[in-house]
Amino acid sequence: MSQKSTRRRFLGTAAACGAGIGLQELGFLTRLPPVSAADAKLDANLVRVDNGIDPLVQLLEQTPRDQLLEAVAGKVRSGTSYREVLAALLLAGVRNVQPQPSVGFKFHAVLVVNSAHVASRSSPDSDRWLPIFWALDYFKGKQLEEERTSGWKMQPVEENAVPPARKAKAAFIEAMENWDKHAADIAVVGLVRAAGANEVFELFCRYGARDYRSIGHKAIFVANSWRTLQCIGWHHAEPVLRSLCAALLNHSGQPNPASSDLPADKPWRRNLELQRTVREDWLEGAVDANATRDLLSTLRSGSSDDAVDLGVELLNKGVAPQSIWNAVMIGSGELLMRQPGIIGLHSLTTANALHYAYQASGDDSTRQMLLLQNCAFLPMFRQSAMGRGQLRDVTVDDLAPAEPSDAPPAEAIEEIFADVSTNRDRAASKIRSFLQAGGDARQIINTARRLIFLKGHNAHDYKFSSAVLEDYDHVSHHWQDLFLALGVYNLRGSGDRDNRLVARAHEALGT
Repeated sequence: MSQKSTRRRFLGTAAACGAGIGLQELGFLTRLPPVSAADAKLDANLVRVDNGIDPLVQLLEQTPRDQLLEAVAGKVRSGTSYREVLAALLLAGVRNVQPQPSVGFKFHAVLVVNSAHVASRSSPDSDRWLPIFWALDYFKGKQLEEERTSGWKMQPVEENAVPPARKAKAAFIEAMENWDKHAADIAVVGLVRAAGANEVFELFCRYGARDYRSIGHKAIFVANSWRTLQCIGWHHAEPVLRSLCAALLNHSGQPNPASSDLPADKPWRRNLELQRTVREDWLEGAVDANATRDLLSTLRSGSSDDAVDLGVELLNKGVAPQSIWNAVMIGSGELLMRQPGIIGLHSLTTANALHYAYQASGDDSTRQMLLLQNCAFLPMFRQSAMGRGQLRDVTVDDLAPAEPSDAPPAEAIEEIFADVSTNRDRAASKIRSFLQAGGDARQIINTARRLIFLKGHNAHDYKFSSAVLEDYDHVSHHWQDLFLALGVYNLRGSGDRDNRLVARAHEALGT
């Protein structure tokens, strides 16, 4: 079959479905109970999880990888819900995969759970199981990797050392400030048992953003764990937040940051002072495209200090925080365009996580710090990218719309995603042209998401696509077509190889 006919098999049926891949490719999922938008014996050597979910967690842990999808499908047919599968997936991840020696690599088995959930939640009912099935298979691969390399399992809580409720918050803060992993592991248990979910989240928002280590994965884990817990229930929080504590206190063998002055920690300490100079009515400014352009220029070539200083200056001049977020998100997309790959994509997923925390936080000081930290991080991402190779000498100003196409929307989108596989610059220009001519962005978004289902091969495909397609709605209208176009530098095209999960799931489900 020719490449062109293969693309048409994926794309040609879907003008009414968002010009996405044909539903026949995912039709076997209809054999499972649909997931509605509303749903979106204990081992003594393992940490306890909620008794009701533990048998399902053990099923995920103990079932061989080549049998897991079939086993889970059988449970779903017999009444196990989407939320129960999602909860078991997250809990199995934190119980079997540690955020060491880095908050990344194998730990993506945990980090990707919310991204799979976001992809599932944003999809038609008929598609919603596929991202979760992919994440289940991915977890088994990383669980096996952990078993081969370390044999690590999360250990039970030291119950006799857990601080009483009245002392839990202070003990947690002291442990986190001292970067004391053992003390934090005990204190967070007392905190979760004593404090409300929102109070706990506020604390973690700050600690997730305080240092640049792990290229944003700490902030990503804070946002993703919170978002997943909102779906599956706070009663599952204890083991998840124990894992999160360990991740946030990871400093990669460097000296203890509490008694050092390392580059990864300097922006936080400086921003704690600068935020005191921000005007009280900082949320009441006006959206200003010129201010966004000025900050974008500084993010492109200036230092972290330069970016934060300009951000504070703009806030104090009456510029809305939204204008600063616009610059951060467009600047992150520009970095990805200049060097497609691991650093640029994490600048976008980090911005997504910090922006989510900014929206969810109820504390002015925390929100200011999240905004200023993101301004500081982007030049640090740029420096990290330069350490991996030369950046292309291009900017978003060079990303002009292509010549308007006379093709019907379905054919225009087919051409765009064919180009994603062969010429991303051309694909980005065609997206700008399509949208400026009045094309429906949701058709682009739906097609991009479905191609991840069929073509995604790693956790970054799900993490990145979930973040960038979600953040289309978080940039101002003036910048939306440009932001969506920048996404193609790490999306999948119709000519990319299949991930074979669909075929494996067909076989597992006997369809």
